[in-house]
Amino acid sequence: MGSTAYAASKSIVKIGMKMDVWDLILNSGVIVKFVLLLLITFSILSWAIMLAKKVQISRMSHSNQHFLDLFWKATSLDGIFKDIDIYKDSSLAVVFKAGYTELQRIAEAKSRRKEENSLTLTGLDNVSRALRKASDNEISRLEGRISFLATVGSTSPFIGLFGTVWGIMTAFQNIGNTGAASLAVVAPGISEALITTAVGLAAAIPAVMGYNYFVGKFRKQDLEISNFSSDFLNIVKRNFFKD
Repeated sequence: MGSTAYAASKSIVKIGMKMDVWDLILNSGVIVKFVLLLLITFSILSWAIMLAKKVQISRMSHSNQHFLDLFWKATSLDGIFKDIDIYKDSSLAVVFKAGYTELQRIAEAKSRRKEENSLTLTGLDNVSRALRKASDNEISRLEGRISFLATVGSTSPFIGLFGTVWGIMTAFQNIGNTGAASLAVVAPGISEALITTAVGLAAAIPAVMGYNYFVGKFRKQDLEISNFSSDFLNIVKRNFFKD
């Protein structure tokens, strides 16, 4: 008799607790649904940004390599500038174009003044500033929207924690309303809390990993642009400026 009653009660508990994740989400409160929607939105946007940045960096690296091949094989800067539009995805091509354009302005200004002496050191400083400005713009363009990943990585766990606290509060409220502390009473609220925690971590962890990955890529691109600017400036100084 006792074993029969135990089996019956166990069966009732199983029936009462037979709820999957979707049921818990659909039956959760407005606050928990809002938290989950916000975290899922953050996660989708993070993955979209990471995919876009991956494609952007891949194209930039490929185009930079081809542009460097042209740069070191070319016999004149004019020849490089003539084919510059082919390398639209190359950050090095953008930096080169800025430096070459400034060099042309200096040459035109010299021609108008009808100076017989070579370009002055002030002109070299202008080229250097043009290269630096173009380099900063390219790095800034490359880093665009990446701060969102850092924001998601730092805030998502706390947003999930807010949903966790709210779910636990719901569980205690159910205990107060029913006057019972059985598993069937507290399980929905606790489950909501665990789901928001899991979703918060699922949104934060890839965002943090993606942010760190791309920061490393950006530093590599920054170094590559800086090295190219130095090489370009040395070539300009050696061929167009005299001490």
